[in-house]
Amino acid sequence: MIEDEDDIIVETFLRNTLAKSVRFEEVDLLLLDAEGQVLAKKRFELDEVSEIPGLSCMPWRFLFGKEDRVAVDIPAEGWKIAFELKNKTEEQEHLLDLDETWEKELSSLQKENLQNLVATLPKLSPGEINLMGIEAKFNEDDALAVVILVRNGNEKNIKLETIPLVVEDAQGDVVCEGGFNLSNFEVKANTSKPWTFIFPSSLIQKQEPDLSRWKAYAPAASLPQT
Repeated sequence: MIEDEDDIIVETFLRNTLAKSVRFEEVDLLLLDAEGQVLAKKRFELDEVSEIPGLSCMPWRFLFGKEDRVAVDIPAEGWKIAFELKNKTEEQEHLLDLDETWEKELSSLQKENLQNLVATLPKLSPGEINLMGIEAKFNEDDALAVVILVRNGNEKNIKLETIPLVVEDAQGDVVCEGGFNLSNFEVKANTSKPWTFIFPSSLIQKQEPDLSRWKAYAPAASLPQT
């Protein structure tokens, strides 16, 4: 195991003790300490791994990034890597995913309120990705700041580079619409992540909208599908 700043590189042997060859597509791996506590976890796509012949082993490197770490300190000795075996009949809990800046800026009460909100929302279908508006208000320069919850029902992380958004008020009128370029915006598997999108006054199409009830959505087929 090699630590490279926040990344962890683990060199392994993929061992096949069966008499017949095997091939992997996706695997969930855990990095554990000597007591079996999880240090890092990640789903890996192994399409690049060629077929492993029977009764053989193949060297392979796995990279756990900063976002995959569960523990801050990684012991240099006594660790092990293992497959994460999941019970398909068990329903995985949907969690809140906060960006580092949100972690620092939100109070404990605000974080708790968000966690409670995420826990009480309707459940996502497997692979579903959708948006939910949390707050919309105008600021001093007449720009509209909209807080959106990006909900990921996938069993793997997703990255969004752009998000086109439309906001409608209580009457169903379009208040504003526009596209947002994102940098390294990732939503972890089976989590919801809040983010603020600001529409400048030049994009406001309806003056004095009724925001007592509103919705924000992305045009059809603009979000990744699985």
